[in-house]
Amino acid sequence: MIALLMRDMRLAVRAGGGFGLGLAFFLIVVTLVPFAVGPRGDLHSLIAPGILWLGALLSCLLSLDRIFALDHEDGSLDLLATAPLPLEALTAIKALAHWLTTGLPLVIVAPALAVLLNMPGAGYLPLTLSLALGTPALSVIGTFGAALTVGIRRGGLLLSLLVLPLYVPTLIFGAEAARRGAEGLDYTMPLLMLAGITCGTIALLPFASAAVVRVNLR
Repeated sequence: MIALLMRDMRLAVRAGGGFGLGLAFFLIVVTLVPFAVGPRGDLHSLIAPGILWLGALLSCLLSLDRIFALDHEDGSLDLLATAPLPLEALTAIKALAHWLTTGLPLVIVAPALAVLLNMPGAGYLPLTLSLALGTPALSVIGTFGAALTVGIRRGGLLLSLLVLPLYVPTLIFGAEAARRGAEGLDYTMPLLMLAGITCGTIALLPFASAAVVRVNLR
């Protein structure tokens, strides 16, 4: 399992869908927002939680189509499906590799980018906690969407249409936790909801993803 995890992480970086692309996109989104809104520091600080969370979500979305596509193209997915390792574990490892190469770097760099949006200092910790709790759910849900579109040529747009509605609850509670923290309010409830969403997706979606992969490989 560790060897498979390291293999997927190396493939993510070499194929251009790893942390570099996600971080670059995240930086572009956060940098362009002040130019679009104008030189209004009060407005920047007000919309900072939502912008940061939306940028993180879109950055995670960029590399979802590569989760199974590379293995499907070279035939590795068929071999992995017949390996002793359960297919449910395979999908869980791929989701973990995606989070380590995409979600975790966003969690680390988000507080630094929050400075560009004039986010209050009280919001840095809840922003980081919300991203740490919410981005694993984005990767697991994205893995399920990638399993649905495996084998479909140019399925990136379809994947986005399938996954984005499922991302909405995570986006709402993540941005709300960061917003409450920035305003000095209690943000425990949104964090608990995020934790519940993440635990639910980790418990259920690897089985659903494995079932979909089995169907698509027949």
